[in-house]
Amino acid sequence: MSTKVIKIGKKIIDFKSKCFIVAEISANHGGKIENAYALIRAAKKSGADAVKLQTYTADTITLNSKKKDFLIKNHSPWSYRKNLWSLYNKAKTPLEWHEKLFKFAKKLNLVIFSSPFDENAVDFLEGFGCPAYKLASQEINHIPLIKKIASTKKPIIISTGLCSKEEVSKAVRIIRGLNNNKIIILKCTSSYPATSKELNLLTIKDIKKSYNVIPGFSDHTLGYTSSIVAVMLGAKLIEKHISLPKKNSVDSFFSTNVNDFELMVHEIREAENSVGKIDYKPSKNSKKQHYAGRRSIYVVKNIGKGEKFTKHNIKVIRPHYGLMPKFYDQILNKISKKKLVPGTRMKLKYIKKNNEK
Repeated sequence: MSTKVIKIGKKIIDFKSKCFIVAEISANHGGKIENAYALIRAAKKSGADAVKLQTYTADTITLNSKKKDFLIKNHSPWSYRKNLWSLYNKAKTPLEWHEKLFKFAKKLNLVIFSSPFDENAVDFLEGFGCPAYKLASQEINHIPLIKKIASTKKPIIISTGLCSKEEVSKAVRIIRGLNNNKIIILKCTSSYPATSKELNLLTIKDIKKSYNVIPGFSDHTLGYTSSIVAVMLGAKLIEKHISLPKKNSVDSFFSTNVNDFELMVHEIREAENSVGKIDYKPSKNSKKQHYAGRRSIYVVKNIGKGEKFTKHNIKVIRPHYGLMPKFYDQILNKISKKKLVPGTRMKLKYIKKNNEK
């Protein structure tokens, strides 16, 4: 079973709703709370539905060790941070900021939630009434954390960037086993930045089919074309990192600046509007072009009373104010009841009936 309608804050997410757009702040505050406030304001201005934080400390994720296992590999975009502890300590959103940021977002009528990275972080976030939780793909094997989040009975958003299908299936079974069916699964490619060739967005359709859940997309590409494509494939939640202009952070190199984020939201809404419903009838506005753009039967040469209608004196042309073209063959060789001049809209009443004198 799955919950087909999920509520996060006051926002409803289901298979028919508008896409729920999340601005991921991550480390893009650069260690300054005023930047975090600015990002939340920008998310609100852009039309995003929510902002998301990450809740952890370096010590809850790793050890401050210089042993080989804890060093960042040279091919990583974060290799300059040397070891994992240094990276996470730089990227963290300080715990003491959370209450202020939650209050600030709520004041703007913007949904705010977080990705907790350990069980204590869940308890911490519960204190602020966190309305949903994101399970980062790196935590897919963190069973105690999954159980802790599931036990809140709140919506769980699972990212799949570093997961196998078996791992996702196991997480879903655990969550549902704890009577929590409020699950959203995001297609994600944990490459920074991700390229379009490695996204495999058709997986979004398979997520819906395989798990009977609401699908979404966590977008790590540069630009936002992929997010629009994802929405067209059925994604009902889009998550994308948002950054401030000229403010560098450990995540800014693959994030979308606030201006482009606003454009993305606009383009997603335009794309959603264009999908509409199955309808073969002309739209209301296109009907205005109906008469100018379609053809009908017109008199194109002088026709005298008693003269026959022929292919030389009547023609199917634009506009559409005359007789419909389906009558053309029926009219040919019939007798005109009156004198007609070029440009006259052809009408059935101009045709002499067989029994008329």
